[in-house]
Amino acid sequence: MVDWSKLPDLAAIAALTCAFASVARRGQTTTSRHWLMGWVLIAVHFAASIFQPVSPFWGALLADIEYASLTAAGVVFMWAAVPYRIERSSQLMLASLLLTNTLYIVLLGFEHPAPWALNVAACLFGAAPLAIALGAQRHFTHVLRWLLVGIYCMLSVFLLAIQSRPGNGLAVALNAVCFTVYFGCCAHVWYSYRKRGSAGSLISIVGFLGWSAVFVLGPLVQSFTLSKPIETEVWNIPKYVVAVGMILLLLEDQIEHNKYLALHDELTGLPNRRLFLDRLSLSLERARRMESKAALLVIDLNHFKQVNDSLGHHAGDLLLQKVSQVFSSRVRRSDTVARTGGDEFSLILEEPTNRSNAKLVAKSLMDMLREPLEIGDSSVQVGASIGVAVFPDDAEDIEALCIAADLRMYDTKNESRDAEEDRLPVMSQRPLESPGGESTGFKVAAHAPKA
Repeated sequence: MVDWSKLPDLAAIAALTCAFASVARRGQTTTSRHWLMGWVLIAVHFAASIFQPVSPFWGALLADIEYASLTAAGVVFMWAAVPYRIERSSQLMLASLLLTNTLYIVLLGFEHPAPWALNVAACLFGAAPLAIALGAQRHFTHVLRWLLVGIYCMLSVFLLAIQSRPGNGLAVALNAVCFTVYFGCCAHVWYSYRKRGSAGSLISIVGFLGWSAVFVLGPLVQSFTLSKPIETEVWNIPKYVVAVGMILLLLEDQIEHNKYLALHDELTGLPNRRLFLDRLSLSLERARRMESKAALLVIDLNHFKQVNDSLGHHAGDLLLQKVSQVFSSRVRRSDTVARTGGDEFSLILEEPTNRSNAKLVAKSLMDMLREPLEIGDSSVQVGASIGVAVFPDDAEDIEALCIAADLRMYDTKNESRDAEEDRLPVMSQRPLESPGGESTGFKVAAHAPKA
């Protein structure tokens, strides 16, 4: 039989789950996938609650499914907010929480559960997380993990003290388990989003706090005689609040990601031309105000097209990523490295700098590119043509400074091209050397794949 009064709750949760899935699909992350899994489990929880048992066996089974899915959803929500999920001990912690919650709920489903079995299960709530945390302490520890261990140790002590009490001891124990799960969710979500301060984070934290409070306030309200009992739907409001908060968090993440993509190169993660010009403008303004200098380096990779043609576009993308890492490792944090074209990079050197320092940086970058770069199964050696322009010596505005750097970069490229005529083909098995024995670094050497 179906309890039709609970059908609207199931329909509402199903609709929210579908809306959540639609939002999450546009920007899938590990966190959004875990959240979606949790809401599917909440839908299972509601689905199990609307069926009226026709026999004691089916009644116990449906109750186990109802509360096991409810606690499993909470553990998954909590796991989604863990910042160290890749740790093996963290995965063991997840498995232990899922198993201990399910075991305890299954034992409560029996009409007369054995006291010794309940005591063992209650001890596992605290012992299992504590053992995992202590076993992993040598190579990993985190304040959030110890908070979780503390919460579950207190739950273990509470269950041992309350579950044997005649009357409502088992009911209070079940509510304590659910309270602990969702209070843990509140603590983890607060820790993960405490610095964001957005509407989504605030609503999610408050929603989980209210969700956990339901398992304390509900039994207290029922213990008093009320002229009109509180409707069941009221206790489900925190669930809807959490769902709305999570959807807002996903939308906020997508907005931030879109803002990032608008100002950064998607392949390398470096600032794009738009952000580069903005930073260059600020740099020149600071130099003008402080009567100092700023340098602009325009860098063009030599023979990048040959890398794409011989090794494929994927290798070309890997090369650009590798070069961006090389450049970023060379400059100061106050400087800016940007990808401003297909194989063109630009570098802003902030004060203190001068022409001599800028040329030293340019030479250093060229020397670094003379070293072979590991690209997948191949090793490539690529040089660069670099143009240097200094503000205010070469120009006093952005456009003129960029033109000066571009012209000098093309002059360097033409000189390099003239020097390389009548030499070995562009693709070779070794770096090209100048007549004096010094490597030019302007050729691409594609080495044989690694064994």
